[in-house]
Amino acid sequence: MRRLYILTLTLGLGACAGGVKSAVSSVGTVRPAPDAFACIREQIKKVGFTQESYDEVELRVTARKYNEQVRRPDVQFRRLVDRMLFDVGPGRGDTVTTIAVEARTFADLMTHRGPTEQQEEPSETVKEAARTILDRCTAQP
Repeated sequence: MRRLYILTLTLGLGACAGGVKSAVSSVGTVRPAPDAFACIREQIKKVGFTQESYDEVELRVTARKYNEQVRRPDVQFRRLVDRMLFDVGPGRGDTVTTIAVEARTFADLMTHRGPTEQQEEPSETVKEAARTILDRCTAQP
């Protein structure tokens, strides 16, 4: 019985070790959702990111930024890719709107199967850009 317990515990901890690596934040604002969404789309350009996609019905937007300056001693490594995913929704309590952001960083690799992305810990660049956008778009209009 003790062996079964130890095996279960070991497998459970091993499964937790490979968790998703992203920085997630959610902030409430008194701005109406369409105004907050427009602000996010405008601020993405100002922080140096490129908008990849947006959904005006669901109020979602994604952005990316390539970092070509990083070098690694791996012949497959090409560059880092920072991505942000914004989701604007109804607020809770005394807020009108909630803005959620997920910041991620990927290593862009060229493998024998073609381009591949491996998720890494979020870079300071993407975390700072997400904080800046949240600060600017949750401030009083």
